Amino acid sequence: MKFTGSDLSIGGLFGFVILLTIVEMYFSYMHDKKIYVKRDTWTNMYLMTVAVLINLAMKTATFFLLAYCYQFRLFEISNIWIYWIVLILVQDFLYWFLHTVGHYVRFFWAMHVTHHSSEHFNLTTGFRSTVFEPLYRVFFYLPLAFMGFTAADILFAYLITQIYGNLVHTQAIGKLHPWFEYIFVTPSHHRVHHASNVRYLDKNMGMVLILWDRWFGTFQEELPEDVIKYGLTTPLKDTGPINIIFHEFIALTNDVKKAPKFRDKIKYILNPPGWSHDGSTKIAKVMQQELREAEKKRE
Repeated sequence: MKFTGSDLSIGGLFGFVILLTIVEMYFSYMHDKKIYVKRDTWTNMYLMTVAVLINLAMKTATFFLLAYCYQFRLFEISNIWIYWIVLILVQDFLYWFLHTVGHYVRFFWAMHVTHHSSEHFNLTTGFRSTVFEPLYRVFFYLPLAFMGFTAADILFAYLITQIYGNLVHTQAIGKLHPWFEYIFVTPSHHRVHHASNVRYLDKNMGMVLILWDRWFGTFQEELPEDVIKYGLTTPLKDTGPINIIFHEFIALTNDVKKAPKFRDKIKYILNPPGWSHDGSTKIAKVMQQELREAEKKRE
C-alpha cells in the first residue's frame, strides 16, 4: 500500500494531537488537576468511535456528492495559493454556519448536544463527536464544489481545520496575545463555547477563525468574574452510552407530542432549544437579555 504526502501529513498531525492529549492527561494526574475523569474520557472515546464508523460509512457517498456537484462548478481558481486560502476561509465560514445551525435549530441540536454533554474540558472532549453530523455535513459544504474545489481538497481542508479545532479543547492554555485572540479561535474562546453559564450559551461557533463570531454577533469573551461551568444547563442523570446520544431526541419527541397545535409541533423542531409553546422554558437569548437587565439594575 502506498501512502501519499497528504496521508503522511494527516497521520502526523493526528499523532501530534494524540501525543499532546497523553501529555495533558499525564500532567493532570501528576498535579491532581482533575481535568480528566476516567468514565468521562472513555465516553469521549466511545463517541469518537461511533462517529468514525458513521464517517467511514458515509465516506463514499460524501465524496460522490461533492464530485458530482463539482461538474457544475461556476468557476475555477488557477493560482494554487489563492485556491487553498479561499478554500480554507470559505470552508471555515461554512463550518461556522453549520455549527450555528446546530445550536439554533433544535432538531440539529439534538444531534450536536452530545459534544456538549461533558462536565469536563480537555483534549479528549474534542473527540466527543456529534456522531450523526456526517449524515448531513456534506450539504453545508456543497457550495465549495460549485465554487470549483475538488472533493478530495474539500475533505482534506476539513480534516486540517478539524485538527485545529481539537487542539483548542484545553484548560492548559490561558489567553494568548491580543492580536491572535482577535483573529483566531483560541482555548479561551472555546472554553466559553462549552460553558453552561447563561452568558456563554451559544457563543463562539468558529473552528479556526473567531472573526465570524465577532462579525455576526455570536462572540463572547471569557470573563474572570463569570467562572466557567462546563456541560449542559440541565445535566444528564443517565450518562449511559445510548442515552447520551439519543436523550435530546427523546425530549424533543415528548415536546412535539404535548404541543396542542401543529404549528407548535413544527416550532419545537425548528426553533432554538428552550423554546416552548407555553413559555415554561426559555431560549438562551431571552435568558441572556434577562441577565443583562439584572446586571444593569445592580450597577
